[in-house]
Amino acid sequence: MIYQKLSKRQILTLTWWNRDRFLDMDGIICDGAIRSGKTMSMSVGFLLWSMSKFDNQVFAMCGNTIASLRRNVITHLPVWVEGIFEIEEHTKENMLVISNGKSTNTYYLFGGKDEGSYKLIQGMTLAGVFFDEVVLMPKSFVDQAVARCSVDGSKYWFNCNPDGPGHWFYTEWIKGDQPKKKHVIYLHFTMADNFSLSPKIKKRYESMYSGVFYSRYILGLWVKAEGLVYPMFSRDRHVVHKPVEYKPRCRYYVSIDYGTVNPFAAGLYEYNPAEKRATMVRELYYRGGSANRVDNEAYYSMLVQMIGETPIEYIIIDPSASSFIETIQKYGQYMVVKANNDVVDGIQDVTKFMNSGVLFFHESCTATFDEFETYSWDEKAKEDAVIKEHDHSMDQLRYFCRTALRSELKWVV
Repeated sequence: MIYQKLSKRQILTLTWWNRDRFLDMDGIICDGAIRSGKTMSMSVGFLLWSMSKFDNQVFAMCGNTIASLRRNVITHLPVWVEGIFEIEEHTKENMLVISNGKSTNTYYLFGGKDEGSYKLIQGMTLAGVFFDEVVLMPKSFVDQAVARCSVDGSKYWFNCNPDGPGHWFYTEWIKGDQPKKKHVIYLHFTMADNFSLSPKIKKRYESMYSGVFYSRYILGLWVKAEGLVYPMFSRDRHVVHKPVEYKPRCRYYVSIDYGTVNPFAAGLYEYNPAEKRATMVRELYYRGGSANRVDNEAYYSMLVQMIGETPIEYIIIDPSASSFIETIQKYGQYMVVKANNDVVDGIQDVTKFMNSGVLFFHESCTATFDEFETYSWDEKAKEDAVIKEHDHSMDQLRYFCRTALRSELKWVV
């Protein structure tokens, strides 16, 4: 394969294991900005090292999920190592068999998505382990995988974008002199390391993020989430004033954050496939509480009134709202889809869609505007968390973006 020109950090990631000054190091950590080329150089480096140093050994390649590992790494490997290695994938066994004519090794694929994942790798004997996006994995899984590296000469390879400064991986592997204590190389990447990115593409990625996500994913810094969650929201930029009318060429969705004591918030969204543009065209925001509490039948009537004659694709709702889901399904008028309710990932989606000129709001959605201007990070929390106040329309917005809009735009980043 013919590579683009590589940066010094990328070259070091590919070759550190074969340099005299690093021969006794136990591993490498590459963190920093998105689109900096660290995944490519680390993946290829991992294979170059393992295939050069071992034969008939077992390795692990780990992602947050096997699906994300395949998307980020495995599907690209045949191109990245074309003419160097032969890769045979056994999909059912989640396994790769790689050979170069002289040696053959086995690479098992693992997803470290929760605390129970460590059991998947427990008991194995490994000659090395590769972690893609290690900050998304629980400590128990990473510790177990590292402990499995008991073959002489085994090494660990860590790749990630930054998180908060209180994240366990930062405090135990990167902060201060931890790399020296752990006997690993630490390399920090920026987008300047990726010579294949044009100035136009760099600018595009820079414009997608703001606030804490800009600091982490563009500047590559381990910073705390603080202040407003959506500082980019602007009533001038994101609010539209045209009359609301049904457009046959558009598709419509409803998203709901269910509440009884807390407010019940719902939004009707219009997606224009020709313009790749979504607009929240109506909102329902009912402040219940002990004095004004209503039952699910009343909420359903409010919902039907908000939707009116608009034909919708489906209603998105938090999976925990089981009683209201039953009420909607009882009438058989609308299809229900349970929301992807991951908070931080959903906030990232909303941020990117707003910064990219994809997401807008009709002027009538005033309760949503009020929440935008007060919705804040919990600065006292050890990990990324929002203050659970003024967040009900923010939740239904997140459900729509994470569940429907990503699918419409086919976004995978």
